[in-house]
Amino acid sequence: MSILVIAEHDNDSIKSSTLNTVTAALAIADDVTVLVAGSNCQSAAQSAAKISGVSKVLVADNPAYANQLAENMRGLIVELAEGKSHILAPATTSGKNIMPGVAALLDVGQISEIIKVESADVFERPIYAGNAVAKVQSLDTIKVITVRTTAFEEAGDTGSASIEQVAAVCDAGKSTFIGEAVVVSERPELTAAKIVISGGRGMGNGENFSLLEAVADKLGAAVGASRAAVDAGFVSNDMQVGQTGKIVAPDLYIAVGISGAIQHLAGMKDSKVIVAINKDEEAPIFSIADYGLVADLFEAVPELEASL
Repeated sequence: MSILVIAEHDNDSIKSSTLNTVTAALAIADDVTVLVAGSNCQSAAQSAAKISGVSKVLVADNPAYANQLAENMRGLIVELAEGKSHILAPATTSGKNIMPGVAALLDVGQISEIIKVESADVFERPIYAGNAVAKVQSLDTIKVITVRTTAFEEAGDTGSASIEQVAAVCDAGKSTFIGEAVVVSERPELTAAKIVISGGRGMGNGENFSLLEAVADKLGAAVGASRAAVDAGFVSNDMQVGQTGKIVAPDLYIAVGISGAIQHLAGMKDSKVIVAINKDEEAPIFSIADYGLVADLFEAVPELEASL
């Protein structure tokens, strides 16, 4: 069996989600190839070659892949699929954009957001907002899979894979990169942070998120939010944690003023330690919290910040 892992990168370095995906791939087989497609992405390829367990790195360095447009990436991946038994990508915004089209072009099914590898063709994935786990088997000759990265450890960096250039240029001509609006923050990126503090509808308004930001600055944490807080306009949707937001699994997750709707729990329940602060002692969040504090957040959070 030969596995192709689609790397996420910024043309300079490899994103941590790729490391988690490589770990999932190695649970299937030990012949793992990583595809780095980008523009002026040789340094990213060098980083990929150091990932433990990777046998080979394929580099498609061309302006057509500068922004990893899904239409162009799909054509390239399909071209490289011959001889591969599995194609894996992180279940991130990019992976979810690219992989369904790859599966369609290969005329196979896609298995989404696996959290466990049972065998080469049997996998586990969450369903019903994480309330149940489905065991799925694929009989397709090529398995197209996205990986929920929080379910797998990051691969190490002791590898020394060979690097091979790919000449194929797949420019579908169907889309053009115009620009991007990037939120600049000195805090860690939400999905990669070791500590996350999130606020919900109980925060009252967006200005009150400054209470969480003060705690986050002392802890070196990222700041998140529930969908209720985002829908209410308190904060931007890039901060949303949950089934329809970002999936996180930090070492410490602090939920402030969050009731614990099932959609939110689906995005953070794999956190190592969960702390909940809520004035409603019946809030569902307490059912999964390791530590719960029934208190008014407007008193508890400033006290917490002052004591750090």
